[in-house]
Amino acid sequence: MYDSSSARTPARARAATAVLLGAALLAAGCSSGGGDGDQNPAARITQQPKSADPFWVNPDGSAARQVAAYVKDGRKTEAEQIRKIAEQPVGEWIGPENPEQEARGFTEAAEKSDRTALLVLYNIPHRDCGQYSQGGAADGNAYRGWIDGVARGIGDRPATVVLEPDAVLHLVDGCTPDEFHEERYDLLKNAIAKLKSLKNTKVYLDAGNAGWGHPDQIFEPLKWAGIEQADGFSVNVSNFYSTKDSVAYGRQLSAKVGGKHFVLDTSRNGNGPYAQGDPAERWCNPPGRALGETPTTKTADPLVDAYLWVKRPGESDGTCKGGPKAGQWWPAYALKLAEASHS
Repeated sequence: MYDSSSARTPARARAATAVLLGAALLAAGCSSGGGDGDQNPAARITQQPKSADPFWVNPDGSAARQVAAYVKDGRKTEAEQIRKIAEQPVGEWIGPENPEQEARGFTEAAEKSDRTALLVLYNIPHRDCGQYSQGGAADGNAYRGWIDGVARGIGDRPATVVLEPDAVLHLVDGCTPDEFHEERYDLLKNAIAKLKSLKNTKVYLDAGNAGWGHPDQIFEPLKWAGIEQADGFSVNVSNFYSTKDSVAYGRQLSAKVGGKHFVLDTSRNGNGPYAQGDPAERWCNPPGRALGETPTTKTADPLVDAYLWVKRPGESDGTCKGGPKAGQWWPAYALKLAEASHS
């Protein structure tokens, strides 16, 4: 197995709360970034300046709730560390059950704050090759219906979508069986077309990371998957490769796909990749990592549209190295990421 992130962060089950999300966040006054009026001011989460970081900060995310819990317990030092995560916009991974309600809730809350929602779509059939984040839609028709639901939920509101981490990569590396390739290309192409038909939605198709292989191996598959219709591609999702190495990989790839721009996941790349232990699982909850550059559209390279926190720092990669299931909040790991960060 290559040294690449294969366990992604599935959206936590929100079926019971998805319908209420938009109303709850709006009622919480998230246009100013504050919580409800009874919340301890020390726990309040605010938006970042729009000029540099136009993406929405969820004032009720896992990190924000952890800040509130630490404040309540008088653990000021820990609260301030986790605030490094809580006050940055992170990807909202849309779950399989209520795509329309979730997409509507997040985009409505973001619009109320005069910000753009960052959404991650990770539900392709035969996802993750049976590893920690296996699953996905039951079949192609189910996936098309799910994408339609996401699109209805977004509507005309601003959204930036990272589309299907690993989906193209696993077609290239042999992880996804041959009989599923034609359907997957078709599903990705249709998803891009559907999302790009929306008024204010940008779409970045995932294109792997600096450590898995070479851009020569993936640029044609990206074309077959519809990259020409997308705004660009994403690199380093849920991984740890340095910004420098990720930009170099992205620039090489961009030159082969018509000069497309890209976005870069910097959520946990502050100390670069882990170089010890089993090479097949270095991507999974590695120790000694740190938060990377904070999300911004003011990047060091004209081809890089944004540094994003696509992976939600503090959520587990999977049940390795003592971690909980993929996507579950892990306070101890979150605290270590924050403490090791350079900000």
